[in-house]
Amino acid sequence: MSALITPELVVLDSDLGSDKATVVRRLAGLVADAGRATGAEALAGDALAREAQAATGLPGGIAIPHCRSAAVTQASLAFARLRPGVDFGAADGPADLVFLIAAPAAGDADHLTLLSALARALVRPDFVAALRAAATPADVVALVEEVVSPQPATGASAATSVPAPATSPAAADPASTDRTSARRRIVAVSACPTGIAHTYMAADKLTAAAQDAGVDLVVETQGSSGSTPLDPSVIRAADAVIFAVDVGVRDRDRFAGKPVVQSGTKRAINEPDVMIREALAAADDPNARRVPGSGAAGEPAAAAAGRPSTAAEIRRWLLTGVSYMIPFVAAGGLLIALGFLFGGYQIVSSNPDVEGQNYALSWVLNNSFFDLPSASGVEGLNDGFWGYLGAVCTVLGQAAFGFLVPALAGYIAYAIADRPGIAPGFVIGAVSVSVGAGFLGGLVGGILAGLVARWIASWKLPAGVRGLQPVVIIPLLATLISSGIMVAVLGRPLAAALEGLGNWLNGLSGTSAVLLGIILGLMMCFDLGGPINKAAYLFATAGLASQTSGSLVIMATVMAAGMVPPLAMALSTAIRPKLYTPAERDNGKAAWLLGLSFISEGAIPFAAADPLRVIPSMMLGGATTGAIVAASGVELRAPHGGIFVFFAMNNVVVFVLALVAGMVVGGLAVTIAKSIGRTKAEEAVPEDAVDLAHAHTATPASGVSAPARA
Repeated sequence: MSALITPELVVLDSDLGSDKATVVRRLAGLVADAGRATGAEALAGDALAREAQAATGLPGGIAIPHCRSAAVTQASLAFARLRPGVDFGAADGPADLVFLIAAPAAGDADHLTLLSALARALVRPDFVAALRAAATPADVVALVEEVVSPQPATGASAATSVPAPATSPAAADPASTDRTSARRRIVAVSACPTGIAHTYMAADKLTAAAQDAGVDLVVETQGSSGSTPLDPSVIRAADAVIFAVDVGVRDRDRFAGKPVVQSGTKRAINEPDVMIREALAAADDPNARRVPGSGAAGEPAAAAAGRPSTAAEIRRWLLTGVSYMIPFVAAGGLLIALGFLFGGYQIVSSNPDVEGQNYALSWVLNNSFFDLPSASGVEGLNDGFWGYLGAVCTVLGQAAFGFLVPALAGYIAYAIADRPGIAPGFVIGAVSVSVGAGFLGGLVGGILAGLVARWIASWKLPAGVRGLQPVVIIPLLATLISSGIMVAVLGRPLAAALEGLGNWLNGLSGTSAVLLGIILGLMMCFDLGGPINKAAYLFATAGLASQTSGSLVIMATVMAAGMVPPLAMALSTAIRPKLYTPAERDNGKAAWLLGLSFISEGAIPFAAADPLRVIPSMMLGGATTGAIVAASGVELRAPHGGIFVFFAMNNVVVFVLALVAGMVVGGLAVTIAKSIGRTKAEEAVPEDAVDLAHAHTATPASGVSAPARA
């Protein structure tokens, strides 16, 4: 197996920048220069995107920015000992020891295990002290290799490279409980988004704190390198459960009924002793929060122990539904757009010769590929091979759209009640379509079905029928209750609201259309793929199935505005390159394609490094584009693809002009904002002055030779 770290990936006692974004970019440059990544800017962008989810600074002057990235070709560690330290978000101050953990997007288990071993070593004071005392990069490499080298294993354990669950003494062996009957027992689960670093550091911190408190603890690490599930007997014997998670807990039902303390992995790393005490207190409190019987998939960590806030819960429910719905929207929307391209604009029109069928469905049902029909001269309807292909694409796209609302409702219910909520959620979503409540019914119905399913899961049933609860009782009763309420009570009001919304959208013109375009443009550019951006995108895609003029205008507005941020930043780096670092200039070159493809996240590296200047400028550009597109009535039938789905637009020229206008406004705004307060000398810093190689050679005492530039 190739080495994770080499001397050229180590920088000692250097000033790599005044902020974490610059440090991450410099370390990403080391990885790329060593031929271990296809591009420094892509790797840095992924690492900073992970950084935006949660700061990676740890107590004791340590930071571990990390990510899984498609740009990484070989699992790697880049290390810097900084002088001075840089703030990575730790409560006790700047970090002077920084590891960039770069894992391939489809990394193998062996490498992920080694990366996880490094993360676990960083909680050991002796290892951290040795890193600070290392005299040369070779010393650092030797220290890291010592802690990540796999230990010989025997028996069953030799067949796997997955680390065993972290344990405190006696807890791993259920048979030993007789010898430790006076000790309290806790089980825990740790999990972070990437499953590389925080997952294992939290586990080891909790284990050490449990040992100090005289508590038996077993931790299940649900990480990228695999997971060894807790023994059911260990769970049964536990007095309480700790969930140190930033993502959902897999197979949460195993812990049903146990007192639970939940928080994020960062809190488990920073305050493990406090969480142990809270778990012990919960075990003694008959009113303490307990793990629900049906689970709650994907429950986010609260900022402190206890139940997450209601607002955070609702947001998680809705975003879960949206994330599962989007593939149906993308597939259906693009297929319908291709249907228009190949079959003509009449392909979805009703066929006067066959009641209840449009031209597309009639062609597919009544003809085969080997017996291509003629369109009989119908204007706007192609015949022959292309007409038939358009009909097939249209039928497939409409079928995909048929799952849009059921999938939305089904996975909202899944987020609330785990697997027992899926069937009631899908059914109430289908019922919402049948009664005309559409996506509004899907949103409301999904929450209703999930809450009803979770309520039924909390019933204390006799042992003889408890096994039927998740597979029969919950789906049956939750479907009956929630869908019955939708039909009898909620359906008509929601259908009326949806109809009113549709009429309003179709009637938009003049000032009202401009105002809506501005609002959607601001939302798309505020958090660049975050919850607000996703809310605007959901608003557009949910109405796309109706194919009304108003909904198509909203789709065009949202897509155009979302394309602005990467394009505006690309323009700014092109017209005033001296305002940006070399890595940012590389990001700017890539942002052209990202923007044209409607990937708003292409601007995240710029926003993460300078949010106060970048985000308002992007919002100004997005609002400009949104207002022009909405006021001009541009329609778009595809939910994604950017400029490359031009064939699905009714007025490509206006769309492009609006996009250029927003790009220019945003690009000029961010350029002006970045220029304020800068002197000519600051702008004209030569590239070699900020090159990492010169940062190395500026500190001969570090013993680091300057790497060759790519």
